[in-house]
Amino acid sequence: MKDYAFLLLPAVNRVYAAASAELSVGELAVFNERLLDHRITDVAEENIGGVRYIRFSCDFLEDRDIRHLSNLSSVYALFEIVDGLLRPIVLHPLARLDDDLISIQKYQGKTNEHFTKLLLNVTVASTTFANQMLTRQMTIIDPLCGRGTTLNQTLMYGWNAAGIEADEHSVRAYDQFISSYLKRKRIKHNFERKILREQKNIVGRRFDVEMGVTKEEYKSGQTTRLTAISADTVRTSEFFKARTFDAVVTDLPYGIRHGSRTADVALSRRPLELLSVALPVWTDLIRRGGTIGLAWNRHVAGREKVVEALKANGLEVMESPAYLTFRHVVDQSITRDVIVARKN
Repeated sequence: MKDYAFLLLPAVNRVYAAASAELSVGELAVFNERLLDHRITDVAEENIGGVRYIRFSCDFLEDRDIRHLSNLSSVYALFEIVDGLLRPIVLHPLARLDDDLISIQKYQGKTNEHFTKLLLNVTVASTTFANQMLTRQMTIIDPLCGRGTTLNQTLMYGWNAAGIEADEHSVRAYDQFISSYLKRKRIKHNFERKILREQKNIVGRRFDVEMGVTKEEYKSGQTTRLTAISADTVRTSEFFKARTFDAVVTDLPYGIRHGSRTADVALSRRPLELLSVALPVWTDLIRRGGTIGLAWNRHVAGREKVVEALKANGLEVMESPAYLTFRHVVDQSITRDVIVARKN
């Protein structure tokens, strides 16, 4: 057996930084279970030279293993431990775009981008086609997308992204941001905007982007697609065909600053009411073997109730020990957790 360690990525958010080691252990456990054939053992946080690392053992890390580990949300540098010394291992992350796509936006209520990446990772790793994570262009939807943090992380991987957001102001802000970003980075793209109407009344807006990371890729049709729509999440099936997506990845309203609004439920601080009307729609969006990954506030919805809602829609909840390690405190009113369920 060989010993390895990865240096934790520095987190600007002090609270998230405190929880990052435990969350990284959980994320690594999911990767180990779903992508690395349970070959990693003895995972633990360790202080090396006064710095926090996550240390583990493995028979041998093949190139494919390293490429998977390179995408962990909190990995900063990976090392093999040889005679007590750290030998650097070159990382090969999926990232196709500069990380300022994720970090540059700053606004109240934005989900920590490291956590967003973790949620996306464990959700996609739980699909039945997770072994294609490095080679397949996945298609992901966030049906409560806000200003697009999940969509941006999806684009970073070179995957197709779609989002629905009831707040038109947020969609407009995201439109302005992504349009400016693509122009500033000189990324070849085509941008289309549409006004959504019902009986001549404006009910929302939509924009679609097709982009190529390089001019050559754009010309050859090797493009990435992005769609964002201002509409209620329960109307998602009006805009996208059934079984179109590999995964649904979203933050449920935490019940503090943002309520949950649906067509049938008035503004509510209880995300379970949102799930009762939205889960049938979301489940229909994903293909067989696809997954739904949710983050939510345990103070406003117990885990057993969320599990019950997912199972009521025919989904298999991932309940191995690896998936039970993501509970962490955000502030005194928010204890966040993650749950993943698969459509079989």
